Amino acid sequence: MLDALIAEARIRWGLDPADGLQVGAVERLDGMPVDAWRPLLVVPSAVLRSPASVPVEPLPGRHRDGPATAVRVLQRLYPSGHTVGLLGRSGTTTVGELTDEHLAAPVYLGPAPRVEAVAGPWAMPWISDRLRRPDGCPWDREQTHRSLRKHLLEEAYEVYDALDADTASPGLAEELGDLLLQVVLHAQLAAEAGVFDLTDVQAAIAEKIVRRHPHVFGDAEARTASDVNRQWERIKAGERAVAAERAAREAAAAGRDDPAEVEEPRSALDGISRSMPALAASQEMQDRAANLGYDWPAIEPIVEKLHEELAELRAAETAEHRAEEVGDVLMVAVNLARRHGVDAEGALRSANEKFRRRFRCVERTAAAQGVSLRDLSFEELDELWDAAKSAEAAESGGTAAPASDEAARAAREG
Repeated sequence: MLDALIAEARIRWGLDPADGLQVGAVERLDGMPVDAWRPLLVVPSAVLRSPASVPVEPLPGRHRDGPATAVRVLQRLYPSGHTVGLLGRSGTTTVGELTDEHLAAPVYLGPAPRVEAVAGPWAMPWISDRLRRPDGCPWDREQTHRSLRKHLLEEAYEVYDALDADTASPGLAEELGDLLLQVVLHAQLAAEAGVFDLTDVQAAIAEKIVRRHPHVFGDAEARTASDVNRQWERIKAGERAVAAERAAREAAAAGRDDPAEVEEPRSALDGISRSMPALAASQEMQDRAANLGYDWPAIEPIVEKLHEELAELRAAETAEHRAEEVGDVLMVAVNLARRHGVDAEGALRSANEKFRRRFRCVERTAAAQGVSLRDLSFEELDELWDAAKSAEAAESGGTAAPASDEAARAAREG
């Protein structure tokens, strides 16, 4: 039967199996990694003499609208106007008009144009390669790893902003796509240099995640998130040791005997980017140290340490000393946030946004009164600030403490 279907598709739609013919049972299409660039035969299990009752695990990422039926899978992967050939029947339909009734018998989908088959994992590597060709985009051809760095940070921050609402949205999908583009572009540049390509990127992260989750993919046990973190640090320490040995072997093979010339990771803090925002980097460093056992036994000593650092800041007599003590205060504050389960970077961003919102309210109130902020005393500005807080609290249905009371409470609580 399958040979007859292939022969019919050859005659009616020019199928060439050499293009990489895909054959899938309609009942199992939700678990099949369909490549829309390749010809596809979709056949009922009965025709393939394969039991439809055999369970199949749906391919992750195909469940946005509920169960990934065969029709939904095809409509997500192919352009809506793409032709669907009705095998054993006259005529055709389109992916957009496809129904379960059409799939009750075999159908054939020819290769979709690459520029239209955008929902598969191979689309972006092809697009980035096309952009970099001599007849591609002048801007893309000029880019280097260094020139793209700022765009990577910009897109990461835009994703971060999109996550503020803590709920998924179509806008988040777009921002994640922009971030993915940066990964694909760097992989494309590396591929052109013969160093690695996107396959290596995907394999490296998949192998690392499997290796670091032996409690999921192996025989290890981890009952809590703390167990997982400790296990991660042990595994990463082993990885660093292996990397150091490899670096030493490579150095010896290259004839470098000076240990200073051998670049090898020696610290649990290696790999934390110096380009990270300082608060986020501080929290990551302290997390790693804590996972290795270097942590305060309770929160109270951290609060006491914060008061100690504040006292040292007050006693500092030079600008250089004050800058150092401010850094120490921030470091302890981050540790306090970490122990409370608070993301310090996110908390400060939220505080910044709150300040921005309330200050704009102060500006609007002053403008409505026909006065300039520069002409107001601090006490008058503080009154406007308190009014902004009260108005905000009224809108949210809460109450706001006066600024002085709030500051006093914060000082007491550390």
